[in-house]
Formats: sequence, structure tokens, C-alpha cells
Amino acid sequence: MTEHKVDVVLIGGGIMSATLGSLLSLLEPTWQIEIFERLDDVALESSNPWNNAGTGHAALCELNYTPEREDGSIDIAKAVTINEQFEVSREFWHHLVSTGALPDTNAFLSPTPHMTFVHGDENVDFLRRRHAAMSAHPLFSDMEFSDDPAVIAQWAPLLMAERADDGAPVAATRVTGGTDVDFGALTRLLFAHLEAHGARMHLEHEVRGLKQRRDGSWDVRVKDLRWNAAPARRSVNARFVFVGAGGGALPLLQKAGIPEAKGYGGFPISGQFLRTTNPEIVAQHHAKVYGKAEVGSPPMSVPHLDTRVVDGEAALMFGPYAGFSTKYLRKGSLLDLFTSIRPNNIVTMAGAGLDNMDLTAYLVKEVTASPEAKFRTLRGFMPSAHPRDWELITAGQRVQIMKRDAKKGGCLEFGTEVVASADGSIAGLLGASPGASTAAWAMIKLLERCFPADAPRWRHHLAAIAPSVGADWDTPEERAALDAEVDADADVEAGH
Repeated sequence: MTEHKVDVVLIGGGIMSATLGSLLSLLEPTWQIEIFERLDDVALESSNPWNNAGTGHAALCELNYTPEREDGSIDIAKAVTINEQFEVSREFWHHLVSTGALPDTNAFLSPTPHMTFVHGDENVDFLRRRHAAMSAHPLFSDMEFSDDPAVIAQWAPLLMAERADDGAPVAATRVTGGTDVDFGALTRLLFAHLEAHGARMHLEHEVRGLKQRRDGSWDVRVKDLRWNAAPARRSVNARFVFVGAGGGALPLLQKAGIPEAKGYGGFPISGQFLRTTNPEIVAQHHAKVYGKAEVGSPPMSVPHLDTRVVDGEAALMFGPYAGFSTKYLRKGSLLDLFTSIRPNNIVTMAGAGLDNMDLTAYLVKEVTASPEAKFRTLRGFMPSAHPRDWELITAGQRVQIMKRDAKKGGCLEFGTEVVASADGSIAGLLGASPGASTAAWAMIKLLERCFPADAPRWRHHLAAIAPSVGADWDTPEERAALDAEVDADADVEAGH
């Protein structure tokens, strides 16, 4: 077994590792970074553009981010938070473009209106109140609302074409400044830039073990999966380890044995979408349109008809249709769920399961749904849809977090969460949506948490990379002076 030392090991070839590696490369260009990906290329799991990672989640159209309070008012706090976090990603990407680290943003980002579409008196009333609450906030001041079918038909013709006039009211909101993000293309570009600046990428290498030394560093045991590998096993010693392995993050954090990972469980959910590349149909729809989930359905079941631009080619995607698999990764093992059960999380997982019987019922309904039933759901959005134009595709695996709960034993958490050791030497990301869209914000916060001694030295550079995050680190009195310094730093990096 061979061994060598590096500063940082990134486990997983997805958008999270690519983002964190890019940030560290900017902040500490002399640090040695190694990346290990178990598959034969990067961005093949959750960061793949057809595996649930396409929407630039900015809370413009997703109704589950704006719940209704008991008094009938709309709570937009989570929507504001997610919108601000997505803006950090936008700032980070534009910074990389301005300094030449990435090509033009058109290589991975496409302007795409974000819409919400509902029908029925109760839903129309809810959407009207949601629009009133959100448009009053500066972040959503450009959100439009209409309950006129003719206007909605102009915004998204396929929503209204051949729709029967059953007397039920319809309504929609629209934000023209939304985006579609090809996270697969972005991930590949980020890793290419990292490798060009000294990072070492190891494809078909699987991390099999993590053990901390007395000095705080980590021995990362790696298996080379290539058929002609020699030697097949080796160990890398790293001062810091990031587990950005998507659904595979929880098992690796468990192997590391850090107390902070105890009590967490993971509930895997697979997905399917209907997709069309028929150019005549694709040309009639340019938007991401989210609807409202059925009563009792979980947040991940929200139906949406999306424009997707993957490697420069436009398509339409509708779903999701949920399924169940015990795998934590699309190309994982059927034993993933069972091997993740430990004495410290069995109560969590049992409690979360008992508290989410509606989710179980929903999954059973989805798994047993016929192709005809699935297509009827699409026709609720797009009445003119015909089966000959659509294909059913399998999407990626989601692993929803299960956390300890004092009353229930465990609860299901719909979101993303960073789990880090107390000494900051290892960290991983658990959960699903909004995930990739808020990667830059999540990784900057991870840097603050895991590198407290370095954070003060990095603060001005990070403020240039993502000004809205930098603003949070300074008092209003300091901000004016910092702005001038940030502008000067940006000019130097851009070569002006």
C-alpha cells in the first residue's frame, strides 16, 4: 500500500466537491488537492443534468418554500433565504467568468422564466396571496400574477392548449429572470480548471476507509477500481477531508466515526421523469412551471414541466414520479440502506418511518402507478401531450435526512445539511434539494466552520468572490471602506 500526504482530499466528483475545490484553489493556490471519484467520469450521479439537478432553485416558483400559516398569511422566510443563497452561487460563477477561470456563463446557464401554475378556487386564492406577500419583498418585486387564461397562454402556450373549459379558475405567477443550470457542464468545467491549476483527479477510485491520526489528519484508504490498477490499494494522508459523495456521504461519515454523524439516517427515494426532445413541442414552451402537490404528498412530489438545456440542446421534462430503491446512489448497492443502520440511528430511522406513513403510502401509489396513470398527470399540466412524443427516464437517487427528534425519536428533514467534526478536519453534506443551486453558499459556510484560523485572512478575498456573503461579515460602518478594497482586488484579478 502506497502513501503520500496532501492538504485536502475531496471525495466525490460532483458539484459540491467541484465548488469547494475551486474556492480553496482561489484562496490557497499552493495547497495540494486530490479528488477521488468511484465512477469513470465526474457529474454522473446527482450532478448529472438528468438526475434532478437542473433547476436554479431561487424559490421563485416552488410552493413548498412558502407555507401558509394558521392565520392564512404566507411565510416567505425560507424563500428569501434560498433566493439569497442562490445569488451567492450566481456571484461565484460570474467571478470565475470575469477572471477567466470559466468560459461565458452561457456554457452552463440559460435564462429561463420560472412560473407557478394552479387551478381551482382554493389554489388560485393561495397563489394570489403568495404573490402579494412575495412581490412586496425587494427580491421578488418583479413577480407577475395573472388569472387570465389568455395571458397565461402567452406565457406558456402548452399549459392552456386544448385545456377543457370546465369553469375552474386558473392562475399563474411568472419571474422572467429565472435560470436553468446544467450542473453537469458546470461541474466538468470547474474540475478542468482545478486540474489545470495542480489538483489531481482520480477516476474509478473508491474510498473504502477513513481513520484519524493523533495529529488530527486523516488516513484515506482508497481502492483503485480500474482493471489494470497497480497497486490496487493505497492510502492518502490529508489535513482536511470533504465528503461530497451525495447519497454516499452518510456511510462514509459513519466509517469516519465522528460523533457528529451519529443519530443521522438516510431514506432513499428514486425518481422518474417524462422527457421530450421533439423540436416542435420544445419550441412552444420556454419556462420552468411548478404546480402544487396533492394534499398529503411530500415536497419532492411537486409536479413541474421544465425547459432543460443540456450540453446546448433544449428539451422538456415533466415529473417527478417517485419510486423506491434501497440504493443510496443510482449506481450504488441494494444493501446501502441496510448497512447504514447502526445502534445510534435505529431509533431515529424507526421514529421517522412511523411519523411519515403518508410518505410510504405515496411511494406505494407511485411505484404501482401504470404508465397510463403517469401520463394522465402530465396531461393535467399539458392537455395536448401525446404518448408518442415522450419517453420515461430514470433520474437520480435522493437520500432524505433523518434526524433525532426528542418527541418522535426521529424526523424526516427536507433540505441539505453540513455535518462537520468538532475540530473541523472532516465534513460532509447530507440531504437533497435545494442542494446544487446553493453550493457556493454552503461551501463558503463550510470554510468558515472548518477553517476558523484561516477565515479572517480569507474574508476580503471571499468578499470579492461573493459580495453578498462578504457583507454579512461586516458592520455597516466597515462596509463602505471594504467595498473600495473589494473593487480594487477584483480589478487586479481580472487583469484590468
